[in-house]
Amino acid sequence: MVPAGAVPTMSSPQRRALVAWCLYDWANSAFPTIVSTFVFATYFVQAVAPDVATGTAQWSLAMSLAGVGVAVLSPPLGAIADRGGLRKQLLALATVLCVVCSAALWFVRPDPAYAGLGIVLAALGTVGFEVGTVFYNALLPQVAPPQAVGRASGIAWGIGYAGGLSALLVALVVLVEPDPSLLGLDRAAAEHVRATGPLVALWWLVFGWPLFAFVHEERVSGLALGRAAREGIAAMARVIPELRLVPGSARFLVANMLYMNGLNTLFSFGAVFAAGSFAMSTAEVLRFGIALNVTAGAGAIGFSFMDDRVGSKPTALVSLAAMIVLGGLLLVVESKAAFWALGLALGLFMGPVQAASRSLIARRAPERVRAEFFGLFALSGRVTSFAGPALLGLATLASGSQRAGMATILLFLVAGAWLLWGVPARSGPAGR
Repeated sequence: MVPAGAVPTMSSPQRRALVAWCLYDWANSAFPTIVSTFVFATYFVQAVAPDVATGTAQWSLAMSLAGVGVAVLSPPLGAIADRGGLRKQLLALATVLCVVCSAALWFVRPDPAYAGLGIVLAALGTVGFEVGTVFYNALLPQVAPPQAVGRASGIAWGIGYAGGLSALLVALVVLVEPDPSLLGLDRAAAEHVRATGPLVALWWLVFGWPLFAFVHEERVSGLALGRAAREGIAAMARVIPELRLVPGSARFLVANMLYMNGLNTLFSFGAVFAAGSFAMSTAEVLRFGIALNVTAGAGAIGFSFMDDRVGSKPTALVSLAAMIVLGGLLLVVESKAAFWALGLALGLFMGPVQAASRSLIARRAPERVRAEFFGLFALSGRVTSFAGPALLGLATLASGSQRAGMATILLFLVAGAWLLWGVPARSGPAGR
């Protein structure tokens, strides 16, 4: 699962912990791939909502509500996790929330009357997924040596894309394409698409459990839950001064806030754009998603070595610049072939942006407040995440054009890259 030579020599328990940590990325990637991007989002817009424009706006509402929830919950829960040594326990709770919401998507029928249920389940599931990444990411420095944090982060992200790819293949081959259904699912009631929600839940349970079995959390304080909650919430007032001790951290978090806003909006609406502007069916979107996961996984793993060699900041900047150029071209092409070519090229740079951002904060965060920093990292990625979907939805409704709405994503990518350019580098590989 982890390529040979990716990390220095490790003991068997250490390597087992690293593999288990990476496998969780394989497990949880089924949710953003199938639910948030390629299958359920497309199904919601095309079959549940009354029309594409309304569905796009409704989906933007779901993602906006999720963004508010993540922004409110991530920092205090990160602080509580640090004080109580509860990263794994809180990750388990977040995982359960996402698993339950994914399974319940089965009940969202192809009828506008079920749009509200779809919005609530998608929003809650997204909250569980995003809040869970706070605790998952905070475990990275425990499972990877300092000199290999970038490689471990990038390889895990690549494994995550492989997990998303595998889940998409299963969804396509077993559920979506067979007609008649291999499982006796009623296509008229969209059961072949709705069943992808329970598939995500099962995928997460089967491949996510090794992390909880083999990754042993280092308890810095190990306080009781009540005291950890009180001290964790009180500690939030001291996080901003902590940021000042690590030069450039505040600027990086603002930059991350902007470009992750653009990335999250792209993930949420990429399949919707493909379906609406290029008339791609659910099966076509699935095929595109499979191909995109191949290029994205290759990019995440390939750029992980660049991360450790030249630093996280240059890796993220190069990737953002490429995404801005390719994204602009995607907005003006008309042919489906050009969309495929540019979209797959864009995929090469999606993973490196996220993996390099994660490794940058992992290298800079003091150990005693690691989850707090990752809480702020999640907060910066989500505190204004309602703005991206909301702006996209407003632009789409005002213009009646999906392309005009998608163009707003570029504004966030450009602004974030400009701010990231000014983040000072720290000396040594641990601070790049």
